[in-house]
Amino acid sequence: MATQQGTVVVGVDGSEASRAAIALGAREARLHGHRLRLVHAFVWPLLGVHLGPSPEGPADGGLAADADRVLAGALAHAAAVDPDLPVAGEVVTGNVVPVLLAEAERAALVVVGDRGLGGFAGLLVGSVAIQVVAHARGPVLVARGAADATDAGGPVVVGVDGSANSAEAVEFGFAEAAARGAELVALRSWSGRLPQEQEQELPLIYDVDDVLAEQARRLAGWVAPARARFPGVIVHEQARHGRPARALVEASATAQLVVVGARGRGGFAGLLLGSVSQAVLHHAGCPVAIVPAATGGEQA
Repeated sequence: MATQQGTVVVGVDGSEASRAAIALGAREARLHGHRLRLVHAFVWPLLGVHLGPSPEGPADGGLAADADRVLAGALAHAAAVDPDLPVAGEVVTGNVVPVLLAEAERAALVVVGDRGLGGFAGLLVGSVAIQVVAHARGPVLVARGAADATDAGGPVVVGVDGSANSAEAVEFGFAEAAARGAELVALRSWSGRLPQEQEQELPLIYDVDDVLAEQARRLAGWVAPARARFPGVIVHEQARHGRPARALVEASATAQLVVVGARGRGGFAGLLLGSVSQAVLHHAGCPVAIVPAATGGEQA
């Protein structure tokens, strides 16, 4: 995240998940010197329905008044969380996903709850969060895990695989660790016999320890540029064999934040959100930041 003042946008809908997102967004705004903006998407005007109160109902009834109450409640919650933080709010006409994607175009960060008021109760993460993280051109932070996860003093964990998307996630993770005064765990994990980028480099018979040492060397190189830009951050580099999603989810149990790229090296090129990112988003025990690649670089 940039250090100059920008805007942290939080999508609000009156749910408990959106209240968690407000608290998380307020913390991010305070840490990075950003403004806080709360947005409630109001789709009903597009459907041509009556927005005002019913002739038989109370004067403060109607869909428009309900939307205003949702926003007022969100603003009050933000003020309770951080009374000194400047906050603005707006009811924006449109469906929630397009509204938040438009906000992401000019925001430093978009924050959403893992579940909203709609959808199916059995889903671990709601469709809005999935669609926003899959399509947003900027970083998206999803409020997951225990309410006090970000205050527990754990590290920031970032998944690293050497891809262009991973490089953006590493930069974001270091900036977050620096702002929070937290340590950073740079985690490189791979499943299968060999890491993808080493499959063509080794003979049929090889030493597993040599593979691990080479991955540790590559990991150090992948995080070196960000490490140089954030010399005050204590970094723990971990290269291990195992499924990346499982390793990141396990690390999230004691972390205050997990950061992953929207796509990594593996999977199908047409997917907007990689399988590792999806698994972490569904199962992490703390907030998850999904960071897209800034350019059309390597996202194999």
